Amino acid sequence: MKIEIIERKYKASKKFNDLVKDKISKLDKYFGKDAIARVVASKQGKREKLEITIMNKGVIYRSEVESDNMYANIDLALPKIERQIVRRNEKLNDKKVKSPILPFEFIEKKPAPLAEIFKKKSFDLDPMLADDAREALERLDHDFYIFLNAETGKVNVLYRRKDNKLGLIEVNF
Repeated sequence: MKIEIIERKYKASKKFNDLVKDKISKLDKYFGKDAIARVVASKQGKREKLEITIMNKGVIYRSEVESDNMYANIDLALPKIERQIVRRNEKLNDKKVKSPILPFEFIEKKPAPLAEIFKKKSFDLDPMLADDAREALERLDHDFYIFLNAETGKVNVLYRRKDNKLGLIEVNF
């Protein structure tokens, strides 16, 4: 685990840094090498504050304690973090035991069969303007209308959108 120590208005001694690294490295048994621990030691007046944040695979564990002694803060903050880690691991194990369903990457999905063509229609396209097609769409009370655009000579599809406005698709061959 990578450990970063940040000092804010607090001058940490080498002894303190070594102690923090030693105690946090005991949590390595829960994490891989990708985990990052960020320790922020700060002083606010006479009070000393220690924040520990561990990030591992998108999961964040955090503890924040404040007292008159920074060394005591280490002993207060680490058990909080360890309880969070153990509690999360227990929840994950409970879900694995209870759930007979495999994680999504192991489920073999079969593609849904394609729907069969149920009905086939054919019709001739008469050249018309887009405004005429809009009126035909309204008259027929359909969701779309296909026509040959008299201005461009291309096949167009006029359709009703979900917001009840109209959309126009111009088909290129």
